[in-house]
Amino acid sequence: MTIKTGILAGAAFVATLCGPAMAQQSWTMTTTWPSSLELIEMDKHFVDLANKLAGDEVKIDFYEGGSLVPAGEVFGAVESGTIQAGADWPGYWAGRDPAFSPLATHASLFNAVDYVNWIQQWGGADIYNEVYGRFGMVYLPYTVTNNESGFRTNAPIRNTADLKGKRLRLSGLEQGQLLERLGGNQVSMAGGEIYQSLERGVIDGAEFSTPNVDYSGGFHQVTKYWSTPGWHQSSSVFGVMINKAAWDALSPGAQEKLKIAADATMLWSLAFTEKRATEAYGKFQEAGVEITRMDDETLAEIQTIANSVIEDAACASPTSAKVYLSQLEYLNDYKSWRDASAPFNLGRTPNGPDIEKIRACAGQ
Repeated sequence: MTIKTGILAGAAFVATLCGPAMAQQSWTMTTTWPSSLELIEMDKHFVDLANKLAGDEVKIDFYEGGSLVPAGEVFGAVESGTIQAGADWPGYWAGRDPAFSPLATHASLFNAVDYVNWIQQWGGADIYNEVYGRFGMVYLPYTVTNNESGFRTNAPIRNTADLKGKRLRLSGLEQGQLLERLGGNQVSMAGGEIYQSLERGVIDGAEFSTPNVDYSGGFHQVTKYWSTPGWHQSSSVFGVMINKAAWDALSPGAQEKLKIAADATMLWSLAFTEKRATEAYGKFQEAGVEITRMDDETLAEIQTIANSVIEDAACASPTSAKVYLSQLEYLNDYKSWRDASAPFNLGRTPNGPDIEKIRACAGQ
C-alpha cells in the first residue's frame, strides 16, 4: 500500500466512524433557578461549553428559571418533550421517586469529592441514568458543592435543643425526617420565597445553599444568626435532564461532547463555589451576622440519628436502597486508602449507616 493509498484508507475509516454529517438541532433549555440566585452560573457555564464544543450539531438556547415554566414544572416539561433540556437539583423530584433524594444530597454522609468519585469511577453515572431513564430522560451531572451553609435564623441555634419547635425552611426528603426527629418542623418552599418568609416571620429560619448563593439571596438582610455546619446536606449535586428522544437524535460524537462539557463544568463548579463561598463567609461577617458552629459531640449525635433516617428511607423504597447501597459500597471500598492517607486525603470516612441492613432491603 502506498502512503497516499494509506492516507485515503485512513480518511475513509474515520468518515465511517463519524457517520454522515448531522444537521444542526436547536434545543431549548431552562433551569429551576432565577437569575438572582448564583446557582444559575453553573447552568450558564455548561451551556457555554456545550455550545462551543457541540454547536455545529446542537445549539442550546438557555432561559432563566421561571421564564418558560415554573421551577416545579421543569421536570414535566423535559419529560414530555416540550423542551429538550432542564437544569435541576434531583431532590426536587423525590415525590416522583424517593431515589432522587440520595442522587441530590445526603444528611451527614458524602462530601463533594465523594460524589465526584462515585459518579465518575464507582458506577454513579449509570444509576443517575437508570433513575431518570424511567421518566424518558438522560441525565448529566455537572455541578457539585460541598456542605451547605447551615441555618439562618433570628434566634441562635447552637445545639439540637435549639431546634425544638422551630419552623425551618428545609429541602430534602431525608433532611425533613431528620429535622423532625430532632424536634423541628420542616417547611417547604421555593428559594425565591425564603427572603420574604424570613422577613415576615412566617418561618423561624431557613437553609438554602452554599454561603455565596445565600448571600446572593440577601439572607444577611433578614437574619442575625448563622448556625454551621450544614449537617443536613453534607454536599449536593446538580445537572441537566435531557429528553431521551432529543438525546438519541444526536450523533455519538455530539453526545460525547456534551458529556465532556458536563465533566469540565463539574470540576470548575467545585473550585468556583468554594472560592465564592469563602468570599461570602467574609461578607456575612462584615454584615454583622453572628456565626456559630455546633460542637463535635452534637454532630456525632446528629450523625447517629441521620444514619437511622437513611436506613429507614432506603428500606422504604427498593430504588433508594439500590442507590444508597452503591454509595455505601463506594465508601467502604475507598475507606482503606482514604484512612491510610489521612490527614492528606480527600475528606472523611463517615461513621455511616448499617450497610448490611440496606443490602438486605435492596434484596442482595
